[in-house]
Amino acid sequence: MTDIQRNSDTQVIEDTRNWLRRAVIGLNLCPFAKSVDVKDQVHYAVTRSVGFKDLLVDLKQELNSLAALDAATRDTTLFIAPDALTDFLEFNDFVAQANRLLAKLRYEGVFQIASLHPQYQFADAPADAITNFTNRSPYPTLHLLREESIDRAVQAFPHAETIFETNMRTMERIGHEGWRALNVGARPKRGTLPP
Repeated sequence: MTDIQRNSDTQVIEDTRNWLRRAVIGLNLCPFAKSVDVKDQVHYAVTRSVGFKDLLVDLKQELNSLAALDAATRDTTLFIAPDALTDFLEFNDFVAQANRLLAKLRYEGVFQIASLHPQYQFADAPADAITNFTNRSPYPTLHLLREESIDRAVQAFPHAETIFETNMRTMERIGHEGWRALNVGARPKRGTLPP
């Protein structure tokens, strides 16, 4: 794949940061995201791998890097695969392998993996349901979270179990038109025209 057929790493990171700030933080989909963003504790890791084996090698490196750093330096990592896992079912298969890797590396209880995808679909929702957009990111992405950070956030936000329902109501309130107005998708690849 040549550069004219894909967005640069810089563009992928800009698109992802734009989505994080406008949608995740802007709509308050995750009440804990703003504090790590303003402290510059979010690491954006772009992988150009496409096969599961190579993706897992890159993911292992990112998990080990996160483990090696203090949370004050790097609290969380967004592992972004712009050239792979475009099919949501294939992405789910990879997420299962990623969780097996987490266990193999003995990081269960240390890290958690949250999945985000441009075609994210909850099991009980139709593909076009606006509620799916709570987990729709510009590119296939794994969010690597520290368990200790989740615990701290839950203590600071005692009704964390209500976040999911609140997010569903937020998405239903803004609807598809409101989501489109946020302009938080991947930008057209260089050398191509927008659809």
